[in-house]
Amino acid sequence: MTYSDAGQQQQPVAGAEDPGKTMGVVGLILAFIAPLIGLIVSIIAQNKSKAAGFQNGLAKGGIIVSIIVMVLAIVATIIMVVLAAQVGTDAMQQVCDAYGPGVHEVQGQSITCE
Repeated sequence: MTYSDAGQQQQPVAGAEDPGKTMGVVGLILAFIAPLIGLIVSIIAQNKSKAAGFQNGLAKGGIIVSIIVMVLAIVATIIMVVLAAQVGTDAMQQVCDAYGPGVHEVQGQSITCE
């Protein structure tokens, strides 16, 4: 349903096609492949459908899936950065255990061990 300029509710025209339906499908598919683009396309599809008086479940699904995939990607990135930092720390500790205190050159990098 939409509102006309006079503030009255308008029903979608019988047999009319939802203008955001195709974009909703595209947005949902993109939500899995490129979540930020999928989110944008899904929001646009949702707004087009809403303006024409339709509900677009595919666009709503695209919005939800996009947000979930982006949150999971952020969490995975944080975990990988933390693990990479831990691996680097462990490698430096192995160098210090092997060479003892002092400054050591290993593969072109200076490592200071205490």
